[in-house]
Amino acid sequence: MQAELNAPQKRLRVFVESGGCSGFQYGMSFDEPKPGDAELQSEAVPMLLDPASLAYLDGSVIDFDDGLHGKGFDIKNPNAQSTCGCGKSFN
Repeated sequence: MQAELNAPQKRLRVFVESGGCSGFQYGMSFDEPKPGDAELQSEAVPMLLDPASLAYLDGSVIDFDDGLHGKGFDIKNPNAQSTCGCGKSFN
């Protein structure tokens, strides 16, 4: 996906924002580093997280599910008190 953007300086940004049916929702985009970002790497994928999102996502596992029940990212967040059935929002 990053190669298709033709922007090698951009990294995967994982973030949390207000919204969704449970209060907060997950998001992902390609972005350039900003001051204060945490720069992480997992399985050769460089990622960016802003400080607020990092606090919500600390200890989380992001997986890509391409099984029979659908295709997409699955976030297992130990900090979430409850999640929505869609798997994209939490409280």
